[in-house]
Amino acid sequence: MDFAIPAELEAYLAELDQFIAAEIKPLEQQDDNIRFFDHRREYARTDFENQGLPRREWELLLVEAMRRADAAGHWRFSAPKKYGGKDGSNLAMAVIRDRFAAKGLGLHNDLQNEHSIVGNFPFVAMYEHFGTAAQQEEFILGGFNRTRRVAFGLTEPDHGSDATHMETRAVREVRDGVAGWRIDGRKMWITGMHIATHCAAFCRTSGKDGDAKGISCLLVPIDNPGMVVDEYMWTFNMPTDHPRMHFENCWVPESAMLGPVDGGLSIAQSFVHQNRIRQAASSLGAATYCVEESVKYARERKPFGQELARNQGIQFPLVELATQCEMLRAFIYKTAWQMDQIPHKELEHQLSDKISMCNYYANRLVCEAADRAMQVHGGIGYSRHKPFEHIYRHHRRYRITEGAEEIQMRKVGAYLFGYLGPRKTEFAKG
Repeated sequence: MDFAIPAELEAYLAELDQFIAAEIKPLEQQDDNIRFFDHRREYARTDFENQGLPRREWELLLVEAMRRADAAGHWRFSAPKKYGGKDGSNLAMAVIRDRFAAKGLGLHNDLQNEHSIVGNFPFVAMYEHFGTAAQQEEFILGGFNRTRRVAFGLTEPDHGSDATHMETRAVREVRDGVAGWRIDGRKMWITGMHIATHCAAFCRTSGKDGDAKGISCLLVPIDNPGMVVDEYMWTFNMPTDHPRMHFENCWVPESAMLGPVDGGLSIAQSFVHQNRIRQAASSLGAATYCVEESVKYARERKPFGQELARNQGIQFPLVELATQCEMLRAFIYKTAWQMDQIPHKELEHQLSDKISMCNYYANRLVCEAADRAMQVHGGIGYSRHKPFEHIYRHHRRYRITEGAEEIQMRKVGAYLFGYLGPRKTEFAKG
C-alpha cells in the first residue's frame, strides 16, 4: 500500500500554486475585486433589485478567471484529452479540490458558484455514455466554449428526494408532421437557469409513481415558450440562481431526448457520483481551513494574560475536528482512487455507498468546523470580517443538495444490509 500523493500530482499542485500567484491573485486584487471576497461579499455578489440573482460584474470576473485558467491549460484538467483536457483522474481532482478549499475564499476556487480554475465537468461522462454523436458535439464542445450550458431539471416543488414520484409528464405528440414530446409539470431549485441555454428536464414517460423505470430526460432550449421561470428563490447564502419554474404545453422534437426513453434515472445517477466525491473533498478542505485558522487565532489571542490555546476547552474540540479531517482525507482519497479503477457505469453498483459516506460526512464536518471556528474567534468570528459564516452558510446547502444526507445514509444502509450493491448476492445465498 502506498499512501503518498503521486509525484506528478504534487508537481502539478506546485504549478497551480504558481499560476494562482501570477495570474489569479493579481486579478482578485485589481479594480476592488476583493469586494467579492471580503466582508462585502454577499452584497457585492448579489443584485438584490433583480430577483437576488448574481451581479453581472461578479459572473464576468469568474469567466475571466476561467478564461485565464483555460489558456494556461488548467481549466479542462479533468476532461478527456480529445476535448482539450488532461484526463485528470478522480484522485487528482479530489486532492486539488481539498487543497484549493483549504486555502480559504478566493478567486482560485469559489464553490458558491461551482467555480474553480480547475473545472468540474460531470456532464462530459453523461453525454459520452448517453448522448448521440450530435448531442456530444453540441453539448460537450459547446460546454467548453461556453455556447451551451445545461441546467439540471430533476427536483420538483412536491418531490425532492423522492424523484421517482415526480409529477412532470412528457407524452408523445406530433406537431407539423414532426414527432416529439409535450411536457407539462413543475420544477424547483434548477440551478443556473438564468444563464442556461437548455434545461435537462426529467419527466415521467411511462410507469407509475415510484418506478425507477419510466423516467426520461429531455433537453429543452431556454427560448421554448412552454418553459417558464416563475421566480428565483432567495436562500440562506445569497445570491440565488435557483428558480421555481413550470412547463405548460412545452413541445420538443424527438432529437431532444437524452439517452434511452424511460431510462433517464441512470443519467441522473451518472451525474452525481463525480460531483459527490469532489464536493466531499471541497468540504474537507474548507473544514481543514476552519481548523487551521482557529489554531492560529488561539495561539495569538491572549485573554487573561495567556494564550487562548492553553485552555483544553479550546484544544479538545479542535483536536476532534482535526482527527476527523485526517481520517476523512484518507477515506476520500481512497474512494476517489477506487473510482478510477472501475468503469464509470459501474460506480452506481460497486462504489455508490462509499461515495455517499464521503459526501454526507464531509458536508456535516465542514458545518461543525465552521461553527467551532466562529466560537473560537468569538465576536469577530461571527462577523463577516471572517469567512466562517460564509463557509457555514454555503456548505450547509450541501447537506441537502446532491442527495440529502438522509437519502445518502439510506443508500449506505441498503448496501450494508445487502438490499443493493455487491452484498446483495451474498445475502441472497444466505
